[in-house]
Parts: sequence; C-alpha cells; structure tokens
Amino acid sequence: MKSLLPEIAARAGRLVCFCPPGMPVDGAKARGPVLLSAGFALSVLAQTLTLGILPMAGLLMAPRAELAGLPYMGMLLGAAIATFPASFLLDSFGRRASFALGASHGIAGGLVLAWALMAQSFIPFCLGAFWLGVAQGFGLFYRHEAAMGGGVMGRAMLLGVVFGSGALAGLLGPGLLLAGEHVMPATPFVPAALAAAFVQVGVLALAMAWGPHETVAVPVRADAAHEFALSDGFAPTIIAAAAWFGMTALMLASPAAMISCGISAAGVTGLLAWHVVAMYAPGFGIAFLARAFGEAATALGGLALVLVARLVLQGATDATVFAAGLIVLAIGWCLATAASTLWMQRLAPPRWALAAHDACLLVSALAGAYLAPALA
Repeated sequence: MKSLLPEIAARAGRLVCFCPPGMPVDGAKARGPVLLSAGFALSVLAQTLTLGILPMAGLLMAPRAELAGLPYMGMLLGAAIATFPASFLLDSFGRRASFALGASHGIAGGLVLAWALMAQSFIPFCLGAFWLGVAQGFGLFYRHEAAMGGGVMGRAMLLGVVFGSGALAGLLGPGLLLAGEHVMPATPFVPAALAAAFVQVGVLALAMAWGPHETVAVPVRADAAHEFALSDGFAPTIIAAAAWFGMTALMLASPAAMISCGISAAGVTGLLAWHVVAMYAPGFGIAFLARAFGEAATALGGLALVLVARLVLQGATDATVFAAGLIVLAIGWCLATAASTLWMQRLAPPRWALAAHDACLLVSALAGAYLAPALA
C-alpha cells in the first residue's frame, strides 16, 4: 500500500515536521484554549472598566466641552495603530512577546490614567487612554489566534469559547467598580483606572505562561494557487465595520439619552453592564449558527440586528425599551464580529490582512464615536 505521507528525503541537519498547518506545538493544544479564553476575558474586563470612566471623566476634565470625547477616541486610535505591530510580533516572536507587550502598555496606561485623574490633567489622561487602547489592539488578536488552525467546526467552537468568555467582563466589572469606590470614596474614577491596570497585570501573567516562541501557523489555503488578495476580505470587513460603527455610535449616544429620560446614573450603569454581557455571551453559540446558516448569513443577520436596535433606541423613553435596544445592539455586534472573524479565517489570510481587518473595524468605531453626538 502506497504511503499517504509525502516522500521526503531526510538528510542530516534537516528537521521534518508532519504536523498539519496551525497545529499548536509544545503541549499548547491542551492549555491553549484556557490561556486564550482567560487572556481575552481579562482584556475585555480592562476595557469595560475604562469605558465606564472615559466619557464622564473626559466631560469633567476637558478644557472645552467639544474635547470631552478625545480620551475615548484616543483609546480607539491606540487600538487601531496597534493592530499591525501586534500581527507582526505574533508572527515573528510568538504569543508570549506579543501579548506581554500589549499588557505592559495596558498597565502603564491604567497607572497614567489614575495619576491624571488625581492631578486633573487632561493631556496625560488622553495619553493613558491611548496606551490602554494599544493594549486593546493586541487583545483583539486573541480571537484570531483561537480561529486559526484545525477544522471549520474546531475553529468555530474555540472562537465561541474565547469570545463568549468576554461575557465575564460584564459580570465582574460592576463589582470591581463598587469595591474600588468603597476603598477610595474620595477619588471618583481613580479606582476604575487602577483596577484596569491591575487586570492588565493578570493579562501579563497569562502571557508569560506561553512558550518563548509559541504561536500558531497561519493555515494554508485549500486552493494554494490562489494567493490572498485584499478583495477576498472586502465583504466580511465591510459588514463587521458597519456593525462596529453602529454599535459604538449608539452605545455612546444612549447614556445621555437615558439620563435625559430620567433614568438614574446607577440605572444607566446597570444597563450598560448587561449590554457588555450581551456583547460576548452569544459567542458561545456562534459555531452552531455558522454551521446552520454560514458565516456570511450570520454576519449579515448581526448587522440587521444593529439596524433594528437603532430603530428601538431612537424611540426609547423608559428603561425597559433602552435595555431591549442595548441588548439587541450587543447581540448584533457579537454575531457580525464573530462570524466575520470565521469568514476571514476560512479564507486563510496572512497576518497583515487580519491586522488590516481589525484596523478597519477600529477606524469605523472611531468614526462612530465622532458622530455619536449627532445620534443622541
């Protein structure tokens, strides 16, 4: 019987690996999902803590009212800029170096943010937000790492577990904020910034658990004769970018609208916490949706839900309607983002294409943040 393995002439000094592309190495197969899920969950938690203070603190500290959105926009800009370095570092130096560098920026950003709040200094506050954004840009690659390698269902299941783990951020974030305010009641917003830095320490510790050069090879496209082109990723990127634009614009416009309708600040915070849970929890079912309807249909369905949420929130006047709109918005964003990630991975793009994909999403979110006041 003829061997199914390719004939390879072994010679001295040549190492031959029969592992399929994308197969984790050095024992990473067992611990990989745990590290990816925990790292992504903590990254989302740090982001959630930051999102809770940037708009309100920016409004209080900005020299002019029109500059209040600069810290949040700075965070998005930092994330967009970090996508290409994160991609190249993962490819050249592995997960430990890349994720550790991102977490280091997050630690520094959280500490600078806390100092700026205590000193009431707006420019350092924007700088801290920018560095936290850099950490977010690195953290986005946890989902790409989860979706690389293996079969279609294996990629979808692991991406779903990693993406769904971000729901823990919505459950843990409010508790951390309350604990911080209890410890430091005289310094509003500072506990949240310090908590974000502390959470990034956890991300750094998880990053150091990876092997020195451990990574996952980019899968080889089935039709290897056809090289990946930018046009291949146009559709999934446009759909996901539209979802990010709508989600960011509506999420930033909603708190002011809720307050104007008489909803208390505590009520707004609670609704946003459930919004964060809904942003990631549907990820657990993405594998089944992608198998049943396909990545493209699932992504388009998510974008349609974002549009539905826009209609719901536009006419909202009480907490129940706002809650429904924010949850529908979050579910739509989750489906569009996760399904587009799977769609991109099925095309087996090089890492620079994944970086370009994420950069487009973050630039769209930046545009949504800029136009949010017009949608309020």
